[in-house]
Amino acid sequence: MSSAKEHWDKRYRDAELADSNGACEVLRKHVHLLPARGRALDVASGLGHNALLLAAQGLSVKACDISAIALAKSEQAAKHHGLTITTEQRDLEAEGLGSEQFDVICVSRYLHRPLCLAITRALKPSGLLFYQTFCAEKLAGPSNPDFVLQNNELLSLFAPLQLRYYSELGQLGDVRLGNRNEALYIGQKTQ
Repeated sequence: MSSAKEHWDKRYRDAELADSNGACEVLRKHVHLLPARGRALDVASGLGHNALLLAAQGLSVKACDISAIALAKSEQAAKHHGLTITTEQRDLEAEGLGSEQFDVICVSRYLHRPLCLAITRALKPSGLLFYQTFCAEKLAGPSNPDFVLQNNELLSLFAPLQLRYYSELGQLGDVRLGNRNEALYIGQKTQ
């Protein structure tokens, strides 16, 4: 955990406090799909933008990240905005998520393919997954193929879930408009 933890601690050390305006697009634009109450998990939460939006909607939120610095800033931001979140420093790639614990899981700009099955298992029946991350066909973002999706890959990674929303625009049309760097996905556990 130390090299990844050190990398992310360094990145977040001088970062400003988060607010819910910085939440990922797939969550911001589909907040109306969230349940009125329940448990939510923000995976690889960073500074907690998504966690803050979920908490503002009345959900009980756990933010998990490898960086203690990011989590401390998340807690600070929640307090500043009058919200409550719980944080947990853990290496999800090594420790997993448990089963049927969450009504909502949100993942943004993070991809570890072996974790996808654990994410599916961690959703309660009728639970929603909001997932947004970089695509191979993009204008900007990571170059390492381990951290980018192939065309329509989220659809296969989360095939057990019922598709509720998907967008992956690639280089089609006017590339100055729309999110050209990321795939946006919402899936629902039906069993």
